[in-house]
This record gives sequence, structure tokens and C-alpha cells, in this order.
Amino acid sequence: MSSFTPEETSALVLAALVEDLGTGDVTSLATVPEQTCACAVMAAREPLIASGLFLAEAAFQQLSGSVFITLLAEDGHRVAAGQPLLKVTGPARALLGAERVALNFVQRLSGIATATARYVAAVQGTGAQILDTRKTTPGWRKLEKYAVSCGGGRNHRMGLYDMILIKDNHLASLKSASPNAIATAVRQARTTYPTLRIEVETDTLEQVDQALAAGADWILLDNMSLDQLRVAAEKCRGCARTEASGGVTLETVRSIAETGVDSISVGALTHSVRAVDIGLDFEL
Repeated sequence: MSSFTPEETSALVLAALVEDLGTGDVTSLATVPEQTCACAVMAAREPLIASGLFLAEAAFQQLSGSVFITLLAEDGHRVAAGQPLLKVTGPARALLGAERVALNFVQRLSGIATATARYVAAVQGTGAQILDTRKTTPGWRKLEKYAVSCGGGRNHRMGLYDMILIKDNHLASLKSASPNAIATAVRQARTTYPTLRIEVETDTLEQVDQALAAGADWILLDNMSLDQLRVAAEKCRGCARTEASGGVTLETVRSIAETGVDSISVGALTHSVRAVDIGLDFEL
């Protein structure tokens, strides 16, 4: 399921190991004999959707070529509390040196996957898709969007380069355009990048009408009431895809989905998610 090349994985893990190890794991160097071998099990301490196990595997392997790893779960799969995720055997110093890096990757990414799965379950049967946003940890965007996909969500644009999204600040710079800012922005975007999808952020039903008339492919319905969302979804049906956005929570997402929108973007999936509880314990 991983969309990361071996080179990408190695670079991500190496950067994390260098950050943590610095000049060396002084505690292990001082207390653990060099030839000591150990076996450890990484296990879930709460129900979760696994994500990032390939990074944990790489972290242990980068510190020692003598490490042997058995994966006991797969990214994207549901894991029960107490269920093991992987078992690793090898030099104790290597296991101790990679432990925190491996856990940080898996706890954070599994937290995103688990939260995403809850949102996906909440809208099941409505036809609405759960989307992520660009509100990601700097340097971790591809990782966090991968975790969203593990949880059953869909990736929106990866960055500013792969889709046109005309937002309020773009429209503000065209406030005097004729016949309106949205029409001008869509026309200019279509001319400049004819192969890219164009989405327009709207705050009112009047703007929805303008975006439809301009030929937008997607229409973002920002912070609209449920009644407005229902009207907008009906207006756009068969003409443009709709995306509801703004303050979406697990408690409100179902009612938003039931308005008929095609998708719902949830920034909280990546900007404020809780890491799940996972442990790595040596077998005695």
C-alpha cells in the first residue's frame, strides 16, 4: 500500500534517526553490552488503523543489518487493543536506538488513519467522501496524506501545483473585475492551465451561481449552513462536484453529508489529530 520509494523511505527514516541519536545513544552505549541480542514486540494499546509500519521496519534495519523483522499487521488494517504489529530481533543497542523513531512514525500516522476511519464510518451510506487538506506538518505532507488513505479517506490536492483552488484572497485581488471576480479568475486559470481541475471557494449561494456559470469543476462550500449546503448541492448536481468545508467535526459530519454534497474536507485529520497509544516491549 506504501507509495514511497525505498530512497524516500530511507531518507525520511535517516533524518529522524540522526535527529534522535546525535553523537550516539549514550545510555545504551554505557549500559548494554555490545554483543547483547534481544527480541521486542510492537503492539497496539488501543484499537486503531495501522499506518507507517514500513517506516518502523526501515528504522530498525538502518541501525543494523543483523535485525530480523516479522510484520504481524498491515497498513490500512484494523488492529485490536493488545494485538502485535511487528516483532523485531537483533542487537539490543540497535533496537533501543530505533525504538522511539519507529514508534513516533507509527503512533502519529496510525492516529491519522484511525481518526480518518471514524469520519469515513460516520458518513457511510451517504455517498460523501472524506478529504484531507494542506493543513499538514511541514515536511510530513506525503506521510500524513498516506495515513489518510490508510483510513479510507481521499487525498485532495497535494500542494499548490497540482490543482487550481481559487480562494477568497485570490478573488479579493480581482474585486473590480467584470462581470465578477469568479468569472475572471476561472477564465484566466483555464487559459493558463487548461489541463488542471479548477475549484472555486464560495461563501454564498450567489457565488455558487457565479462559479457554475464560469464552468468551475469543483465548488468549495465554505462554512455554509445545512440549508445552504442542501441548496448548493442541488444547484451543482450534474454540473460540478461539491466540497463542504469549515469547522467539520465528528459530531457534525453526518448531517453535512446528508445534505447531498459530494465530499467533505476535514483539516483536523492532520492538523490536530491525537497519536494513538502503541508500545514496544522487550521480551524477557
